[in-house]
Formats: sequence, C-alpha cells, structure tokens
Amino acid sequence: MNRRHAGMIIGGILFLVVAMGISRFALTPILPFMRQDVGLSVETAGMLASANYVGYFIGALWAGFITRHPKGILGWCAIINVLSVFGMGMLDGLWIWLILRLIAGITGGLMFVLTSSMLMDYLAGHLLTKWSGYIFSGIGLGIALSGIFVPILESAFSWQGAWIGLGMLSVLFVLTTLFLWRKLIAHEQDKKVAVSEKVWKGFMPWMALAYGLEGLGYIVTGTFLVDIIHEIPNLREYASYSWVVVGIGAIPSAPLWIMLMSKYSPVRIISIAYILQVIGILLPIVSPTIFGVMTSAFLFGMTFVGIVTMTTSYARQLFPTKSASVVSALTTLYALGQIIGPLIAGKLAAFYKSYNVALIFAGSVVAIALCLMLFGKWRTTERDETESYMAFKNIAK
Repeated sequence: MNRRHAGMIIGGILFLVVAMGISRFALTPILPFMRQDVGLSVETAGMLASANYVGYFIGALWAGFITRHPKGILGWCAIINVLSVFGMGMLDGLWIWLILRLIAGITGGLMFVLTSSMLMDYLAGHLLTKWSGYIFSGIGLGIALSGIFVPILESAFSWQGAWIGLGMLSVLFVLTTLFLWRKLIAHEQDKKVAVSEKVWKGFMPWMALAYGLEGLGYIVTGTFLVDIIHEIPNLREYASYSWVVVGIGAIPSAPLWIMLMSKYSPVRIISIAYILQVIGILLPIVSPTIFGVMTSAFLFGMTFVGIVTMTTSYARQLFPTKSASVVSALTTLYALGQIIGPLIAGKLAAFYKSYNVALIFAGSVVAIALCLMLFGKWRTTERDETESYMAFKNIAK
C-alpha cells in the first residue's frame, strides 16, 4: 500500500461520505428540527424520504447502463449532488424539497455505484482487493459527521444553516477526491449481460426476496430514528447524538462482517446480522431509555451496511460471471423496499400517533425476511441433496 493507493481509497471514502452519509442520510438528524420549525407531519417526512429513495432507485439502475466516460459522469453527479444539499437550506416549499431530494437520490445512487465499481476495479488491478471493504466506511463516517455537525449548525443557524453547512463540507470532500483521483483512469465497461434464468433457481430468489424486505424494514429506523428519540421527552437532548452512534457502528461494519463471513457460513453470519437488526429496531419500544436507544442506534449502524456488503459479496461468490447483473437485481429490490417503507411507516405513525407501531411493523418485516432466507436455504439444500442421491442411484443401476 503506497501513498497513491491510499489516496485512491481515501477519495472513494470521501465520495461515499457525500453521496450516502450527507446527501442521503443527513435528513434523519435534521428532520426533527424541520418538523418543529416548519410543521412537517410524519407522513410528509416519509414522502421526503421516499422521494430520495425513488431517486436512488433510478440512479442505481442508470449506473448499470453507463459504459463510457464513468469518471466524467461521476464528477458531474458530485457537483449536482452538492447543489441539491445547498438547495435544501436555501429554497423553500414542499414540492421544491421533494424535487431536490429526488435529484439528491439520483445523483447519490450514481455516485455510490460508480465510485464503488471504479475503485474496486482499481484495487483489483493492483492486487489490493482486501482493502475494498474499507470503502464503505464512508457511509458510517458521513452519518457520524452529520450527527455531530447538525445540532451545532442548527443551534447557530437553524435547520437551513445545517443543510448549508453540510453542503460546504461536501464541497471540501468533493474537491479533495477530485484532486486525489486526478490521475485515475476509469476503464470503459462492456454492456451488462442480462441475468440468465438459471440464476433465479435455487437459493437466489429467496435471498433476493429477503433482501428486498430488509430494505423495506431497515429504512424505517434509517429515516425516523432521531425523530423517534426526539419524541421521548426525557431523551430529547440525546436525539442528534444517536445518529453519531449509528455512524460509529457503521464505520467498521463492512470489513468486520466480511471477515466473519470469510471464516464461517455466509448465510449464518448474514442471519446473525438480521437478528441483531431486529433487536435494534425494537429496542426503543422495549427500553425507551438512554441505554436502550443508544444500543438501538449502534446495532442499526453495525448491521445495515454489513447486510448490504455481505449480501452483494455472497451474490458475487455464487455467480462470479454474472455478478454485475445479479447485484443490480438485488439493488433494485432493495431500493423498492426503501421507497415503500417510509410511506407505510409514516401513515402508521400518523394514524396511531406513535412510532411504536411503525417500529413493530419494521421489525416484523425484517424478521419475515430472515425466515424466508433460512427457509429458502433449507429447501434448496434439501433439494440439492435429493437430486444428488437420485443421480447416484441412477448411476448405480
């Protein structure tokens, strides 16, 4: 690992700080202040979140069709993404915010896919693949930074100042990455090959369905966690700091879970992450204390990045020659779940005038996802064993 390689990794981390930690997830710590000052309802907050996830869905799909000039497109996406963050603090009106969140989602999705794919190609070309997990620490780092800066900026300049301050931080990170990546040569890709029908036989459909439900369930906490804690009177002052704890949990999660998955059964380790996430989602209901909510935040941070990393990595292992298409399909289902989750949770919270039912819904969805994945693994293993036995009998005859 020389200085140039380290610079490439740092640049990739900073781009994910901007695209994911700030542009995508900064709404979560800012949301309580926007609701308090502007009077946003929980349902409206869910709409703002879903607009961003619709954009992410579009951006992630769009990235799969980009075969030429990925570095140039990435640079323009970063500029537009940062402008959308500034716009949230400088412009007013629900429809304008919805459009800005959509733009932030589209550009953020493109940035996430292009940054990770370009950097992984670079690391693979220099026999540094073992460092690839560290790229995703940018998500947790961005979440932690937004959790630290939002309450400081809001107390001095209101919630609008929080968006503008994070926009200025994003400018610094984008310029740093463009400098560090100035000599990076991004290789143009061949057009993606369609996923063959064989992929959708066996365990893959079960894992994909579980992954889609995971996206639907986890995003409820990912959208409303800070506001949930803000609604608990004796914990209100700790609400913003819970997002810092989420970031602290998320920073080391990708390399840690990948290390565990390399030593033990991948499905078993992914299942453990699902179980811990269900516990984290439900803890604010069971234990509405400082210990309960901070443990919830940490478990959420530790699991959501890890589940994404492990699921996509396992899919690449199962189908190494079709990895791009398989991961694209998984990301599509995950993104669809993210779009639906905040809308349902917002309606449940508004109807019952409490987030508890929304959290029970989210935890139940993730638990169902886990059961489907385990059932699919059991069923396909049993079927494979039966087919092997029948083939042996035919040979014996």
